[in-house]
Amino acid sequence: MSGWMKRVLRDPWSPYVAGALFGFITALSGVIAHQMLGASASFVTEAGLILKAVAPSLTKNIYFKFVMPPQVSWQMILMLGAFIGSFTAAKLMGDFGLRWIPDPDPQWRQVFGPSKIKRAAVVFVSGMLIEIGARIAGGCTSGLAVSGGVQLSPAAFLFVAAVFATGIPTVMILYRGKY
Repeated sequence: MSGWMKRVLRDPWSPYVAGALFGFITALSGVIAHQMLGASASFVTEAGLILKAVAPSLTKNIYFKFVMPPQVSWQMILMLGAFIGSFTAAKLMGDFGLRWIPDPDPQWRQVFGPSKIKRAAVVFVSGMLIEIGARIAGGCTSGLAVSGGVQLSPAAFLFVAAVFATGIPTVMILYRGKY
């Protein structure tokens, strides 16, 4: 591997450069593949495929027939590519390993204590709430905010405003003014 490639893979990227590249890739995806980026729908279609295999009668409703048919979708392939890409990058960087992220970091530990189980439970419940919210909103952060923002969709800008309007008070309540 060349020296510049090692530096690119080793050193943290500027969030501005990474954000600009993500926006460019999102726009390129729309132009070349005629598909916008998004992640939350992949989890619903995966769940639908599993449900179709174990209890097919439960997938015979309006949601799975018209809104999210249980099939291999663009988003599922995208998520598989993201998984393979992140695995490859971690291996190339020599940073691959299974660990708690972060291992509860000092900020979490100071406010909520050192319990990894508590942290895992909070992350799991939060993830479920985010997925439910994403389905109600019609997209996740990447699908609604980024892809919608690239298309100048008013819903994208309302969503981003709502994220900040709810996120900041939530953090203030959870961390009780400690930060």
